[in-house]
Amino acid sequence: MATTQVLERGSRRPGQAGTAEALSLADRMPRLLLEARRVAASLQHGIHGRRRAGPGESFWQFRPFVTGEAAARVDWRRSGRDDRLYVREREWEAPHAAWLWMDRSASMAFRSDLAGASKVERAFVLGLALADVLVEAGERVGLLGLKSPAASRNTAERFAETLAAHERDLDADLPAAEAVSRLDEVVLVSDFLSPVEAVARSVEGISSRGARGHLLMVVDPVEETFPFGGQAVLEEQETGLRLRIGDAAAWGRTYRERIAAHRGAIGDLCRRRGWTLTVHHTDRPASEAALRVLTLVTAARSGVA
Repeated sequence: MATTQVLERGSRRPGQAGTAEALSLADRMPRLLLEARRVAASLQHGIHGRRRAGPGESFWQFRPFVTGEAAARVDWRRSGRDDRLYVREREWEAPHAAWLWMDRSASMAFRSDLAGASKVERAFVLGLALADVLVEAGERVGLLGLKSPAASRNTAERFAETLAAHERDLDADLPAAEAVSRLDEVVLVSDFLSPVEAVARSVEGISSRGARGHLLMVVDPVEETFPFGGQAVLEEQETGLRLRIGDAAAWGRTYRERIAAHRGAIGDLCRRRGWTLTVHHTDRPASEAALRVLTLVTAARSGVA
């Protein structure tokens, strides 16, 4: 039977190392922004945006008149050029927005030898890349709790500056239960290691007015597999609590079962609320997760379940 012993808390302030790691992102932001640009470029506009007919002011195209349509829709000037009737269509302009939130708490600073980047670095790259592609596709994108939606070409740079400048709320594992407008899209990027009840409160608060959402779970491969044996000492980055384990291999079996149950509960939560869950491992390319989320946003925008 595995033996465990709770050791005294570290003398440092809980979460100090992780917080310092998160704060140092300001120095690394130019590199992360460049990486996000590369990811966005590799997607080759995986989302096609709003280039379709609908209510709006901008001219999109002429199309042939269809029997049964109101005669008032006919563009008589264009129709006078030949023997067919044409309708002037305008480009669809939805007032809805996309919102992004990236977890910057201490637990996100973790990086194992198997990972290509820390979780917080990968979260920033994914978030900035998504912002870049969504804006290019014609969406208005905002930072939940920090920046209102906009469709500026340099949105990714502005988001990077905003994130680097805001040191507050670094210990927040989840965004505040901030209700956003109906049919807005919300993408939350985190490891979601918080209690399921806390995740549920955040998701339900955000979606209370009808917003649709996507959870992008960033996972270090070691956190999932726990490939350790013998004696080990584990340290919780956010509380400073240390745990000595007598048989890490035996303890790991229970750990993996709890991780699987936790992820299953979050998946159930997403299904109940009509949200989606994407799991991204930091030893995999960021473009894989970004493309999947873009596909899901496109499907939601098109009304596809």
